[in-house]
Amino acid sequence: MPVSDKPPAISREVTPTPSVKGGRGQYRPAPEQQSFLLAPAEQVHPPPLRANPVQRLWLCIYLPALALEAVSDVAEAFAVFEDKQGIRKILLVNAKATAAGIGPGLSVNAALALLPTLGFAERNPQREAQVSRELAGWAEKFTSCVCIEAPSLLLLEIAGSLQLFGGLKALRQRITLSLESQGFSAAIAIAPTPLAASWLARAGRKVCIRDPQNLAGKLAPLPLSCLNWPDSVCASLSGMGVTSVGDCLRLPRAGFAKRFGASRLLQLDRALDRLPDPRTSYRTPERFAAEYELDAEQSDSTLLLNACQELLVRLEHFLLTRQMAVQHVQFSFFHLRAPATHLALGCVQADRAVQHWYDLLAIKFERLDLPEPVIAMQLCADQGQPFSAKTGILPFTGQVTQQQSTSLTQLAERLGAYIGAESVHGVMTVAEHRPQYAWSSRSAVADVPRCASVPGYQGADYSQLTEMQRNNSLILRRPLWMLREPELLTTRQNLPFYQGTLTLLDGPERLETGWWDDDGIARDYFVARNTKGVHLWVYQNRSREDGAWYLHGIFG
Repeated sequence: MPVSDKPPAISREVTPTPSVKGGRGQYRPAPEQQSFLLAPAEQVHPPPLRANPVQRLWLCIYLPALALEAVSDVAEAFAVFEDKQGIRKILLVNAKATAAGIGPGLSVNAALALLPTLGFAERNPQREAQVSRELAGWAEKFTSCVCIEAPSLLLLEIAGSLQLFGGLKALRQRITLSLESQGFSAAIAIAPTPLAASWLARAGRKVCIRDPQNLAGKLAPLPLSCLNWPDSVCASLSGMGVTSVGDCLRLPRAGFAKRFGASRLLQLDRALDRLPDPRTSYRTPERFAAEYELDAEQSDSTLLLNACQELLVRLEHFLLTRQMAVQHVQFSFFHLRAPATHLALGCVQADRAVQHWYDLLAIKFERLDLPEPVIAMQLCADQGQPFSAKTGILPFTGQVTQQQSTSLTQLAERLGAYIGAESVHGVMTVAEHRPQYAWSSRSAVADVPRCASVPGYQGADYSQLTEMQRNNSLILRRPLWMLREPELLTTRQNLPFYQGTLTLLDGPERLETGWWDDDGIARDYFVARNTKGVHLWVYQNRSREDGAWYLHGIFG
């Protein structure tokens, strides 16, 4: 409802308010409050504190300098300005600009006169909202209930997280240090209601209130500016001598609701935990996408890689809160006078480590041809996969160790980055007895399906190169080097001959299968050695009357 600066009209025929006897306890309203007492016909009583409410505890993160921190992280003197009706006024400045005598409210021209080297940028609400969403996603690692109250204000319901993080003090310290490491200056307050926590944080009161009974006393000294009410409402209240939350609480409720709206009266009740205050939690999107805008066009590869690294840090934070990893990402470099340049990266096993992705990016970036300078960048990631930390293989199993597997995987990824993923292949086994169909060649950096939908199943290690390494053993009776087509051998004294008479060392391994698809075989396989010591894999064809011998593979 519109707010009037004039007090409500008082009828001349109002019945006088009966006096209250009691001497010193008699209530006498101040002149500026008499209109509130006479405005309503009935008295509205405040609701009592809720009986046995669900114990909640809200932590508010207030970022008073978000407009500055969202657009600049430089150490030199810097300022953010707002353009109102063609007049550019300084909104926020960093410490170096303050030391030079520049402060909020100063015009940009006056600031440049004081410090010609001052850097400045216009306030960017879209960037502030983006940073706020990124911080909300980061905060999800502390609690599942994160609310974006405003671009500069986040609310975290932390009652269920205290035991996990070692208590309230440890959790608060961890959040504070993490924000500082990201370059944000924050005021943090804790209270049983979200409104109380946000008002305290806006007022710069870094306090912790756990008992709802103490809310009224702690909120009473707060100025009206922390309530985020319209300037006209605050000015009207100040004109009546009401300058704090406590003054608002002492006003007659019915008159307050009639003049300033019932919604503000309900806000006071919710802040004091007299009424419930349900909130909608923020949910991060399923897929990651982030942008980085440069101050000017850039062609310097070092600067561009540093910006890409910052995007990868955001990706890691996104994946950490969801316990996920990704297998493919794509960078897009935008130009003012040319179409965007895209750079896709992939790895054998899904990962989220910044350094891992950065190493692959640096290799491909060396040969990336950018047609024009870059003005902005974007990083997109594919659908995440559940992240599971690998444990080492026990030494007595005789299997490949985790360190060996990791180094082989990284080698495949680096080769793929240098010569292209389509040029790096591994060997995959197939559930088939016929040797010509028992293996296949697949790209080492290809999409591999996982059985994550099966409850309780963690999924096998689908690294093609690791599979190849496990098969690379002379203990096995089949070689890795298979001929495309079996080679017919001559015989001498009923024994196969290949660069000398062959000595049969192991066998026979009888394979008789495939009769159902018109490509059946009936063979006896042997491991043989010729006179030069080469181990061969040969078979005798039982489906032919002459029992011909064939060479099918060579052991390494």
